Amino acid sequence: MSYPPADRLQSRSSPDKPVTPARSALMARIGPRDTKPEMVVRRLLHALGRRFRLHRRDLPGTPDIVLPGSRKAIFVHGCFWHRHEGCPKATTPKTRSEFWQDKFDRNVERDERKEADLRAAGWDVTTVWECETRDLGALEIRLRDWLETT
Repeated sequence: MSYPPADRLQSRSSPDKPVTPARSALMARIGPRDTKPEMVVRRLLHALGRRFRLHRRDLPGTPDIVLPGSRKAIFVHGCFWHRHEGCPKATTPKTRSEFWQDKFDRNVERDERKEADLRAAGWDVTTVWECETRDLGALEIRLRDWLETT
């Protein structure tokens, strides 16, 4: 099997500059579960007297928090990764911007598809954004109103 020359391989995989090992290690530490924003939402729901299940893999999209009795599901999204529109945290890195834009586009498309699948299965779905977890009073009001609707 023949491989392309090293200079062609690098230019195809990273047009701006290669990913450093430090950056790779940093990104690898970002986990999908038990994030700080998710923990804030969980504590708030618990304080409101709500009981819930976490990361139900039997539901489309594996929602972060599920309230099975009321058929409600919550996704807790990071503003950067899931492109919270209008949020200052939803920036695009200057290096490898094409790679990042493709990744962000796929994330947003997947999020829309997961939410649509859950709604089609009869679930009420909401998304809590990372930046919303900084104002607990406003988040509590929003969640309480959402939980009281049928």
